[in-house]
Amino acid sequence: MHRKTVLTGLAGLVAAAALGIAGLPAAAQDGEPIKIGEINHFTRLPAFAEPYRTGIEMAVEEINAEGGVLGRPLEFVFRDDQGEPGEAIRIAEELMTREGTVMLTGAILSNVGLAISSLADRREWVYLASEPLADAMVWSQGNPWTFRLRPSTYMQAAMLAEAAAQTDAVTYATIAPNYAYGKDAVAAFKEVLTELKPEVEFVAEQWPALFGIDAGAEVQALERAKPDAIYNVTFGPDLPKFVREGTTRGLFEGREVFGLLSGEPEYMEPLGDEAPEGWTVTGYPWYDFEGDANAEFVSAYQEFAGESPKNGSLVGYATAKSVAAAIEKAGSTESDAIRQAFEGLEVAIPAGDITYREIDNQSTLGAWVGTTALRDGGGVMVDWSYKNGADYLPDDETVQELRPSE
Repeated sequence: MHRKTVLTGLAGLVAAAALGIAGLPAAAQDGEPIKIGEINHFTRLPAFAEPYRTGIEMAVEEINAEGGVLGRPLEFVFRDDQGEPGEAIRIAEELMTREGTVMLTGAILSNVGLAISSLADRREWVYLASEPLADAMVWSQGNPWTFRLRPSTYMQAAMLAEAAAQTDAVTYATIAPNYAYGKDAVAAFKEVLTELKPEVEFVAEQWPALFGIDAGAEVQALERAKPDAIYNVTFGPDLPKFVREGTTRGLFEGREVFGLLSGEPEYMEPLGDEAPEGWTVTGYPWYDFEGDANAEFVSAYQEFAGESPKNGSLVGYATAKSVAAAIEKAGSTESDAIRQAFEGLEVAIPAGDITYREIDNQSTLGAWVGTTALRDGGGVMVDWSYKNGADYLPDDETVQELRPSE
């Protein structure tokens, strides 16, 4: 992939997203770089982590071309934790105590993100959990030092439950990986769907090991339950196995299927022409954006990276923009100043304006919901719409009950 400065078509977006950054030309940058410690699963989950990294690199190039942050260049220091919580903790300590980073970002897997979050709380280091989705990140295990960018498990499950409530399906079966994210995803879907449609019944739950699914056995178990609909939370290498086995055995025929993350290009593209049709999913329909900031981002990313964006590309871009905006607002690289700046921080990104809520440190970034279809030999989302994350969060009273007192 080639790298080049990409400013055409994004000048207005860059200025807005930086929230006061700029005014200084690149030549005016002075002093040592402001370093950010980025910890992620670059070898274990490259399909998501690499586009995410590229999105960060694109944003950093734009930010530095506009004068950097506080007149200094911004720099991300990337480290690979192999998807292991213990390794992530070791790396975080090294980055913050030896490498001179001023805060931490990253992680995809929720168990890794929760481990970094706990460390950040103990050490009073700011951690922007860019990608982990478990609700515990900002609620039951939330802390003042951890902020989360992506729409949470609850938020995206609520979007799918809203769609499910509008169907005739009454009996549901679920399948989700047996760890924090999967359990939260099923619990949230059940909670919201039951509130919207009290007559629904959940007749089966399958909990395969993360990235260790026995797809044949799982599909057989789901088929025996004879549900009207299936709620699928598998992702990564588990998703293609589940889709292929389910298609072969006819599991999805005549049934509604709701898939958390299933429409994201990271997971849809590897399926090729085996991608399922007719599923209701959350995802990222980059190929159909027209005439807005999302379309401008796609064009700029393709020029920068030499490939199409993934959902991770947008998340990485928004991560760097959020970090730059927080430090600029803080006027300092001191941990507590950055923490306070993140509370209530507003950032403009291609998907629209987002806010990091003071009540739980969760951003209001939303997600796209649509239906899967085949196009040109691959899976896409059609009939999609963007759901504002702020509309799919519990009320303040509920959040206060869920989140520990600080």
